[in-house]
Amino acid sequence: MKKVMERVSEVKRIFCGIDLHDQSMLAAIGIDKEAPSYRSYNTKEAEGVSELIGHLKMVQRSHPGSQVWAAYEASGCGFGLLDRLRKEGFLAEVLSPSHLPSSQKKRSEKTDKKDALVILDALRSWALAGSRLPTVWIPPSALRDDREVVRRRLQLGEDLTQTKNRIHGFLKRWGHRRPEDLKTLWSKKYLRWLKELGLQSSAGCASELGSLLRELEFRQAEMELLDRELERLSGREEYRVKVAALTEMVGVGVLTAMVFLTELGDLSRFPNRRALANYLGLTPRSFESGKQNDRKGHISKLGPARVRKVLCQACWCLVRLDPYWRKWYQGEGRRNRNDGKRKITAVMRRLGIIMWHTALEAELGDLAEVVYGG
Repeated sequence: MKKVMERVSEVKRIFCGIDLHDQSMLAAIGIDKEAPSYRSYNTKEAEGVSELIGHLKMVQRSHPGSQVWAAYEASGCGFGLLDRLRKEGFLAEVLSPSHLPSSQKKRSEKTDKKDALVILDALRSWALAGSRLPTVWIPPSALRDDREVVRRRLQLGEDLTQTKNRIHGFLKRWGHRRPEDLKTLWSKKYLRWLKELGLQSSAGCASELGSLLRELEFRQAEMELLDRELERLSGREEYRVKVAALTEMVGVGVLTAMVFLTELGDLSRFPNRRALANYLGLTPRSFESGKQNDRKGHISKLGPARVRKVLCQACWCLVRLDPYWRKWYQGEGRRNRNDGKRKITAVMRRLGIIMWHTALEAELGDLAEVVYGG
């Protein structure tokens, strides 16, 4: 028994904290509690990741029976590095930057080496001392593909709004006012007036307006293509029942439902409504210390901003069209303009929770039909 314990104690843990960027990454590699070594890699080419994996395997071979633990912060670089590390048999995770330990001093002395060391220390404290590791949920590759389509459609809507605002700015600069008979903006008649206005204007003015109108037509055509793709996506088996249930709610369309479902992913990973609201960033910040034991601040705004955006749009439709919510929003207790913001935030949280419950029930109901044959 004593020899077995000695062999177990000789097994090393290799920790690798990675500070990942678009074109480079810095890896802090430490064995158990030893001081780490630092190695820099070029991520512009695939060879950079291969070099990191090769070095980790070399260190692992020098310590038979050891296990490699690697992690990096969530960023716009995605999960490609995670997939490569796990494919090689390493224990790899992606950490939430907002939940890693930080201080004013660390923020004022930020370097790649210190960032990699923070991730390395988080790995060590989790593996050696059992502290909490702030990992993020890793979506399956199929869900990542679906997210790209939905996010592109959402971004294109924002780009289209910017183009329309630029056209409004153009008309304002040149002192053009639309005729009184044009009541509806961006109708076919309104666009025809804009094109005629470009023909009657000077060369520079016509060139600018013509460019803006071509940009508008391009974005509208792209939106039509993506709308068809979104309809096809929402009709797939994993979304069809949940989207149908969500779109029955006032203010919730196919785009809002798909943003909600693709950004949240596995709905069952939230144990209760408080966990969901916290993930959506719709819970107030708390400042409770000493005698101040019940002081709340603004909402945290953590989690996916895209979901908060579509929830806000849906809530304005809700308070305008639904009698109950309109009465509640316009009712007593509104002392100033900020109270309206506070109330619409409360509606956003409530709507998000209702959508979560609705989608979960639809998912479970559809599963029961599959299992029991309807």
